[in-house]
Amino acid sequence: MDSAKSNDMQVYTGIAASPGIVVGRLRVIDRRRISVEEYDIGETGAGAEIDRLKAAIACTHDELERLKEQLQASTGEEHLFFIDTHLLILADTRLFSETAAHIETGLINAEGALRRTLHKYREFFAGISDPYLAERIIDVETVIEKILNNMVGKVHAPISSEMGQTIIAAHDITPADILQMDRGSIIGMVTEVGGRTSHTSILARAFELPSVVGVDGIADLLLDGAPVVLDGLSGRLVVNPDRDTFRDCLWRKQQYEYVERELLKIAPLPAETPDGQRILLKGNVEVPEEGMSVMRHGGEGIGLYRTEMLFMNRPEMPDEEEQYRAYSAMQRVVAPHPLTIRTLDVGGDKLLDGMIRVSEQNPALGMRSIRLALSMPDEFRKQLRAILRTSAAGPVRIMFPMIAGLEELRRAKALLREAMTDLDAAGHAFDRSIAVGIMIEIPSAVVIADLLAREADFFSVGTNDLIQYSLAMDRSNEHLAAMFQPLHPAVLRSLRRVVEAAHEAGIDACICGEMAGDPLYLPILLGLGFDELSMNASSIPRVKQVLRRCTRERAVEITKACFSFTVAAEVEAYLKDAMANHVAEGAD
Repeated sequence: MDSAKSNDMQVYTGIAASPGIVVGRLRVIDRRRISVEEYDIGETGAGAEIDRLKAAIACTHDELERLKEQLQASTGEEHLFFIDTHLLILADTRLFSETAAHIETGLINAEGALRRTLHKYREFFAGISDPYLAERIIDVETVIEKILNNMVGKVHAPISSEMGQTIIAAHDITPADILQMDRGSIIGMVTEVGGRTSHTSILARAFELPSVVGVDGIADLLLDGAPVVLDGLSGRLVVNPDRDTFRDCLWRKQQYEYVERELLKIAPLPAETPDGQRILLKGNVEVPEEGMSVMRHGGEGIGLYRTEMLFMNRPEMPDEEEQYRAYSAMQRVVAPHPLTIRTLDVGGDKLLDGMIRVSEQNPALGMRSIRLALSMPDEFRKQLRAILRTSAAGPVRIMFPMIAGLEELRRAKALLREAMTDLDAAGHAFDRSIAVGIMIEIPSAVVIADLLAREADFFSVGTNDLIQYSLAMDRSNEHLAAMFQPLHPAVLRSLRRVVEAAHEAGIDACICGEMAGDPLYLPILLGLGFDELSMNASSIPRVKQVLRRCTRERAVEITKACFSFTVAAEVEAYLKDAMANHVAEGAD
């Protein structure tokens, strides 16, 4: 926590989790974790404590099922992904067996044993380098907290407000809290825990609820009823703002909302240059709520549906039916637009008992993504069958990640054919001509792009990994952040080769990495000839705005000039100047 005072004003900083600036009264609610004491139960007390544990787990299961039924009736199927995740964590036999073992061997109470189990989970997730995957510990913490609540009889009531224009402050807020709260009066939230990729933050962005997370101690301060400004853009909470600060915040709020209103006016307009060049702008998603946001922001489908969430925090692999329900929920949200489903893209060093686990010194270059999927063909076919069945209801594409060569692509397509045979035998309908594409993320795929293009229906460049592997640079290493250069000449040449190989073979070239959502790079991507860009929902109108102001002819000129420079800094300086002087004004 960082606080600064001017008279009674206090400023607290955290992580900007959901954009927007709101002004209201702070309401501090009790969502803090139960204080657990560990104590000795004696040699004869283990049985009773294990029974308490069983009862609390059963009670939590019933509570989640009731909540699922309630939300199913009030908000629909598409909002239930997090409850299913929590039910799966609860059903994990390790959660019970490890906690029971702590009770029996340590002769401690069930609450203390649960805390020990949670500590082991935290150690495991702390070793995961991917921030998104590491933050899944929040789901485990939420489930264990529910069990503890039921042990002590604490009721987790829905969040409400009677004073209007309320900003909630709490230790944590769950996805269920967001879905059940009155979003007419509750206009923002600030929590002590959480991250940008937590389920709660994903829902907050989908519902456009400004939020700041990671503000240590905010729920313990005597601030209930205080006037506040919540800034979900900079990650600040200003309590008792003085006159100058309030005016500044109000001006920033008005500016932000004006820009957002203007951008949303662009959302329904065609993604087309002034000289008639069309590019498909799509969204990257993980849950159906994000699909809704993509449609609201003018997206024309989903260019990347990450399926990893289904495979995390659980003791066994999801079966075909569960996957089919999840993919179908997403398909219904974006219909009639196309849905591109990426097959499982995780490493074998983490996440599931059902996966092959290997100890690797460098998991980023090890058994992961398509390599892992091909090593467990039965599970891979389950996913492929679920995707194929989803294709019967509307346009669906399959995308294989991290393809390094033709052998992997051919093996994956062979398993796809087997999945089709399975569905024929079972009498399930599916799209027999479903498009099958690959992600270009590895330098080897760039080098043989012409060969891969003969056997793929489309390319989609994952620029995050392509840059990482091309420059031999860990993108999560904070010491190398300045050297992670999307405009490095090697990266630009790779992008050019991918587009040329795709178009020579008559297939589309797409991008689903971070470069696609940055308006600065739009002229280059347009000039290179990419057919489709996929990004976070909020980026779509911003990219569309630049697209509608930049002619294809001008983009080609800018791109040609960019290739004349020898270092990334020169390219960036030229590109920023070109954007300011030649693309800032135009259509709309």
